[in-house]
Amino acid sequence: MKKRVYLETTIVSYLAAKPSRDLIVAAHQELTREWWESRRREFDLFVSRLVLDEAGRGDANAAGRRLAMLSDLPELPATPDAVKLAASLVRADLLPRQAGADAMHLAIAAVHGMDVLLTWNCRHLANGSILGEIGRFVRKMKYELPTVCMPDELMGETGAVGD
Repeated sequence: MKKRVYLETTIVSYLAAKPSRDLIVAAHQELTREWWESRRREFDLFVSRLVLDEAGRGDANAAGRRLAMLSDLPELPATPDAVKLAASLVRADLLPRQAGADAMHLAIAAVHGMDVLLTWNCRHLANGSILGEIGRFVRKMKYELPTVCMPDELMGETGAVGD
């Protein structure tokens, strides 16, 4: 059975962006493109309305490229339970108020039972210094936090997380 992966907006942003002059960003872009081209079919991919809204912002040409890449993917709804979980994460000071969208990405992925949340957001999502506490909180709320990782972490020989 394929792992279910929630794509956070940074993934499609790196895919659709012009190559960066910043070496780290350029490496992230290349890793993301390599994963997208060689591994994504090994997973069931999902997005949310939040991802589509974020991807649709900014330069019209870039937004069009991002949205075209996401057009075939199923959309997970921001259910009342997801909204409640996201608000609880912020209220508990596990994520700052300005990271409400990031809390929502985590909540949507958790409420819908995703196996993986794929992101390049290392400040509020793929951040090992906070994920343990967030995971404990999410379990207390009766959900399971998906594995939060970056594309290079899904490039392994099996392409699976947690095996």
